[in-house]
Amino acid sequence: MVQRNPRASIGRNENVLSFARSAAPDSASTALNLVYQAAEVFSGMEDHARETEARAQSMCKSAVERLKIAEKRIETAERERREIINEAEYKLLDASRALRQAQSRIVAAEDKLTAVEFRAQAAEAEAREAKQALALVEEAIRRRLLCANPEADSRLNAVA
Repeated sequence: MVQRNPRASIGRNENVLSFARSAAPDSASTALNLVYQAAEVFSGMEDHARETEARAQSMCKSAVERLKIAEKRIETAERERREIINEAEYKLLDASRALRQAQSRIVAAEDKLTAVEFRAQAAEAEAREAKQALALVEEAIRRRLLCANPEADSRLNAVA
């Protein structure tokens, strides 16, 4: 059992002891008490250091685990970001390809429309020429038939 000397007291800071000089011949027991007190202080300091070290190790382990989890989340987010970018690139390529195809179909349709318009204009010109030729043929027929028969000429003039 530890005996404490009333003259040796622990101050506010556990690590500091104040010693009073003893005048008694009991200095061997006082020295022994001081050794015990010092051992208690050192033991307390060691316990405190062990507890602090254990807490620090626990905090480090916890921090490492959180870091690993965060790294996994970052890797997952990066992978998902790359997948989204790749998917967007494929969609853009498809849209670009579809746009080029649509543009070429539009150009082809415009070319066909232009060709149809030219054919329509040519057909209209041919129709006008045919109409004019028909009118000339009719006129020639009338002149020949009417000139050969004067009575028919007067009848045609009366009808017209």
